Amino acid sequence: MTQAIEKTLRDSAAMRWTALLLLALAMFCSYIFMDILSPIKDLMQETRGWDSTSFGRMQGSEVFLNVWVFFLIFAGIILDKMGVRFTAVLSAVIMLLGACIKWYAVSESFAGSGLEAWFDSHLNWGPLFGLEWLDILPFADGMPASAKFAACGFMIFGCGCEMAGITVSRGIVKWFKGREMALAMGSEMALARLGVATCMIFSPFFARLGGQVSVSRSVAFGVVLMCIALIMTVVYFVMDRKLDNQTGEAEEKDDPFKVSDIGKILTDSGFWIVALLCVLYYSAIFPFQKYAVNMLQCNLTLTAPDADSFWAGSTVTIVQYVIMLLVAGFGFASNFQKQKSRQYTMLAVSIAALVAYCYMGYMRQSAESIFAVFPLLAVLITPILGSYVDHKGKAASMLILGSLLLIACHLTFAFVLPLFKGNAVGGIVIAYITILVLGSSFSLVPASLWPSVPKLVDAKVIGSAYALIFWIQNIGLWLFPLLIGQVLDKTNPGVTDPTQLNYTAPLVMLACLGVAALLLGFVLKVVDRKKGLGLEEPNIK
Repeated sequence: MTQAIEKTLRDSAAMRWTALLLLALAMFCSYIFMDILSPIKDLMQETRGWDSTSFGRMQGSEVFLNVWVFFLIFAGIILDKMGVRFTAVLSAVIMLLGACIKWYAVSESFAGSGLEAWFDSHLNWGPLFGLEWLDILPFADGMPASAKFAACGFMIFGCGCEMAGITVSRGIVKWFKGREMALAMGSEMALARLGVATCMIFSPFFARLGGQVSVSRSVAFGVVLMCIALIMTVVYFVMDRKLDNQTGEAEEKDDPFKVSDIGKILTDSGFWIVALLCVLYYSAIFPFQKYAVNMLQCNLTLTAPDADSFWAGSTVTIVQYVIMLLVAGFGFASNFQKQKSRQYTMLAVSIAALVAYCYMGYMRQSAESIFAVFPLLAVLITPILGSYVDHKGKAASMLILGSLLLIACHLTFAFVLPLFKGNAVGGIVIAYITILVLGSSFSLVPASLWPSVPKLVDAKVIGSAYALIFWIQNIGLWLFPLLIGQVLDKTNPGVTDPTQLNYTAPLVMLACLGVAALLLGFVLKVVDRKKGLGLEEPNIK
């Protein structure tokens, strides 16, 4: 009887994973909106006049306020003082507000409005201090008004999105500490990253729906999803409050935040290495996602199917997405089967569905559906990696492996893929393999890096620790989309066709980030061994 009274929602596996599902679905929706314009970069240039530099400035603006107004630091303080549930709902509201502004910026209603005229004549900034190499601001002279206003909305969305990121991490720690935490974090990211694939498939689908191009339809689709994300966080609010009522916890009252706590975090060398690894690794992935579809359009020989064929219709989009869900669902579920026969059956179904999906992408001759395989292998192996870290450890070693794969993939895109241009089959096969491997390398980070943070800092400041890591990460996420756009325009002078750009220089730049991350991974192993941080030790002992 005593045990029954003491049992809480957190002690129930079903309730723990339900709470995780709610948080993951909210992040799933935010990941879709984060890259909602990425697969239609060519349409943004054709219909709104956004060149690569303008596109890069807008994409990088997502984290501008987080970096330069230190909003993310304040988000960590809010999280530590107000708790997970309040911050989760607040972040969803902020994301929805920013999404609505971005939708209006690319809509037909904005064109010709007084607001467009204002943006045309304002925010025409130049390089910092007049130095050409410091042309890194989100607004610039000659930038289309729609891109400027979209950047404003994306800044607001980015504040909520990054706040949600640290909140989800804190929430998982709250519900899973001492249990299968790495598996939970890896699973959350695996589900959330399906948002990338969903975006790649449905953003172009809505933009071209009915045979008439309208980029605002794609963004409107994202706005609807952000409304769903808000609902998910409200439901989580109810669950989390019930948990606190059962345990007597009150995050906003226990261990109040002190500014001096930040100093304790910043003086830890292990924390700094993890933070720098994070910024290098994520800067080579997230900015790349924003240009990946256009990169494939420029390096693959794609021939549009006949307009009256099944492969050119809208039905194939739905069918392909259903097959993608089968790949992800059966692959993910196979990790939790105790019977080997059932596990292998699910794996076989997942692999067969993946082959079918790739075949459909080839028949559609669609760069966006080809890149949409990016998170699928990650969905399959991230829970495996998370479970491995929980029971066996080796988190730092996984980061090194992830960096090696990252370097190999970007160099393949830069030098190998262009050699197959003109080879309709070979180029797509190389693209599929490289994208799948890149996605698998990406899965190594949430499974190994994020569960390591609680080993570095006190529990009462873990929200601030995650906030500081995200803030440092955001510097790269602000800078590199902008740099990629500028490098593209400077290395492709006079090229007006958005599908004929040379991507070699930006890809080499991203590979260099992987090299730096690799070196830091080795340094982290040395520091871990000397200081006994426990990064190579299992979470469950």
